[in-house]
Amino acid sequence: MALKPFVQVSGNGPALALIHGWGLHGGIWQTVLPQLEEHFTVYNIDMPGFGRSPVHNGDYDFGYLVDAIADVLPDSCHLMGWSLGGLVATGLAIRLPQKIQRLVTVASNPCFVANESWKFGMQAQTLESFIDYLEEDYEGTLIRFLGIQTMGSATQKEDIKKLKDAVFLHGQPSKKALRGGLQILHDMNIIDQLSLLNMPILRLYGRLDSLVPAKVAQDVAAHMPNSQSKVYRRAAHAPFLSTSEEFVSDVCEFLLTEVSA
Repeated sequence: MALKPFVQVSGNGPALALIHGWGLHGGIWQTVLPQLEEHFTVYNIDMPGFGRSPVHNGDYDFGYLVDAIADVLPDSCHLMGWSLGGLVATGLAIRLPQKIQRLVTVASNPCFVANESWKFGMQAQTLESFIDYLEEDYEGTLIRFLGIQTMGSATQKEDIKKLKDAVFLHGQPSKKALRGGLQILHDMNIIDQLSLLNMPILRLYGRLDSLVPAKVAQDVAAHMPNSQSKVYRRAAHAPFLSTSEEFVSDVCEFLLTEVSA
């Protein structure tokens, strides 16, 4: 693939690749990055069209994201993805089980939009309205979407400031990536593929999250019985911002603990 995503490599230890969420870039992990670098060689990836990563001229769809990020993953690594990044990380783990040792998803959902058989998700019209508004005022729409991610958090004001400070740090995200990312959140449903996952998996949620209701944890568990989950009581959609120390502790404990025989 000619246009590879930007990857910032830092730290020392087992490889850990990070995938951010919609509208942002790898800089959003800055709150927890110094602690992670103490234990891991961190591969902090900007998804195509966000941060410092270029975007190709073809369709911006789920397959493209998975292929692009697969192209920059180390041969063997742990993988952690937040929100849309968690969906992509899950797709990568399904596609490349030989590369992914352990998987962590943060405030993510295998089907972000609620339907008759999957009740804990966003309403389709909510995402559709964001897609429509994006054409009229993409900067305002992006900021509103980021605001929703922090609603209810015990540290809401601090969280939204971190998100806003980060979003345009490396310039404006690609409109194609913004539009395509929302469409992926609207369309993708990988529930039926979850049973293919055999590596250890940790799923992290915020109890106050309005985008990925924490109640979905139980439904996901039914499809991933070997996974484990945790819900942060005072966090919304970005628990790594509002409960940073506890978050890092949980991630490190999961990734660094030997699997018992």
